[in-house]
Amino acid sequence: MTKTPLIFDGHNDFLLRLLRDPGNREATWLTDTAKGHLDLPRMQRGGFGGGFFAIYISSPSLPDDIDDDMENPPYALPLPPLIDVAEAQPVALAMAGHLKWMERASGGRFKICRTVTELRDCLANGIIAAIMHIEGAEAIGTDLDALYLFHDMGLRSIGPVWSRPTVFGHGVPFAFPSTPDTGPGLTQAGKDLVQLCNRMGIMVDLSHLNEAGFNDVASLSDAPLVATHSNAHAITASSRNLTDRQLAMIRDSGGMVGVNFATGFLNSDGKKSDDRGFDPILRHLDHLITHLGEDHVGFGSDFDGAQVPAALHDAAGLGALRSALSQHGFHEELLTKLCHENWLNLLERTWKPED
Repeated sequence: MTKTPLIFDGHNDFLLRLLRDPGNREATWLTDTAKGHLDLPRMQRGGFGGGFFAIYISSPSLPDDIDDDMENPPYALPLPPLIDVAEAQPVALAMAGHLKWMERASGGRFKICRTVTELRDCLANGIIAAIMHIEGAEAIGTDLDALYLFHDMGLRSIGPVWSRPTVFGHGVPFAFPSTPDTGPGLTQAGKDLVQLCNRMGIMVDLSHLNEAGFNDVASLSDAPLVATHSNAHAITASSRNLTDRQLAMIRDSGGMVGVNFATGFLNSDGKKSDDRGFDPILRHLDHLITHLGEDHVGFGSDFDGAQVPAALHDAAGLGALRSALSQHGFHEELLTKLCHENWLNLLERTWKPED
């Protein structure tokens, strides 16, 4: 099973694993513990070239039976309550610190990147490349001052919401079947956030944003529209997935969609069954390539934040995914685009020109 081309990934929640078990972070990061989806050895073994590492604040009030509900569609889970900046900011800073520690502890095998040149250099030299991303902007606050601080620390991508409300907008609830048209759009603070991100060259992530918020970003932003870890609503009618109308808007902006490996957003019946091989991923890829074109599709695994197909299992299984793509008929040039080149080209169109 080939390990090339290297895969650059649109989303993972590894930092949340570190946050929840700080006493074991050396083992969690530096050894293959066979837990979760990511660690340095499994990334290297599977040809995981890098990706967006999410700073995410957990909702303390999520119901205990959320997984049971999502196993048995139809379901419509209520949105968790808003988390204020005073609660969110210390957690976000701790997670940013974990990412910095990962870089130091890696012995030169892992690097936080701020430019596309740095990303390309890492991929060329076998160094895993990380982008600091914030999923849900609770830690920023309406004055937006913290955005400058996080940018100085390496932040280059942000999603205004997770699947709950923030002072910036409204996330989609977890629901199947459901459209993403589930509530109001961006607040004035959300519009200000998008415009400041444009000026600073910070990518705005549309995954988890409802349709009205998506429309607001599309009308305001002068950057490509990007959903880092979302799938095709025409294949799986989840509120988290993108309609063909949204895909057309992303395509026309020169944007990008990263296919989410979460089984509940892949399987056409909305169930979280993980025994269907790579076929659901291939079906979504085919649909997205048809509607977006070959230059605007990649991967957004949601590793360590979701249940993924058993055929993949974890980052070490990415070679099996590449083999499935080749057997599906994807030629070498297209494989390279899907695996990393489309992400790098997207970021060249989005981030500020390098000095």
